Amino acid sequence: MARIWKETGFVENDPYVIESEEVKAGEGQIAVLDLEAFLAAADETNEGGLAVLIKPADDATALKPYIDRLALVAVAFPAFNDGRAFSHASLLRSRLGYQGELRAVGDVLIDQVPLMLRCGIDSFAVTNETALKRLSEKRLPAIREYYQPAATAATNPGSYGWRRLAKAAV
Repeated sequence: MARIWKETGFVENDPYVIESEEVKAGEGQIAVLDLEAFLAAADETNEGGLAVLIKPADDATALKPYIDRLALVAVAFPAFNDGRAFSHASLLRSRLGYQGELRAVGDVLIDQVPLMLRCGIDSFAVTNETALKRLSEKRLPAIREYYQPAATAATNPGSYGWRRLAKAAV
C-alpha cells in the first residue's frame, strides 16, 4: 500500500482513492477517476473538488476546461524509465496554470523525487521501500546544477535554468 508524502512529511488519512474495477472509493473518500471516466463525470456536474489520473498516453490538455474544478491530478509513472508524466506535470503547471495538488503515482523512486518536485509535483504515492526509508529520514537527494527552468523556484540563482529564464524575460 502506498504512503503519501509531501515536503512537509507523510500524510495520514489521505482521502483520495484511485478507482479501478476492483477498488472503489468508500464513504469519506474521493474517487480519482481515469481521464475517460473523469471527462464523462465532469460533464454531468458543475461541482469542484474533483480528482483525475493522467496515464502516460493521455492528453492532459483535455483537462483545460475543468482545471479550476480539480483538487487533485495524479500523474502515473508506470515504470522508472517512462518519463511522460514529467511532461504532463510541466504542462499542467506552466501552460494550463493548474494550482491544485499534483501527485506522482506508480514507480516513484527516491532519486527521481527532486526532479518531480522541480516540474511541479507536490505529493507522492510511495511504495518503494528504499524511498519510504529515505523520505522518513528526510534524506532527499540534491540536484546542484540543472539546465532547464522549472515550476519551482531556483535554489541556485547562478544556475543555467535561472539564466535562461532571465534572458526570456528581456
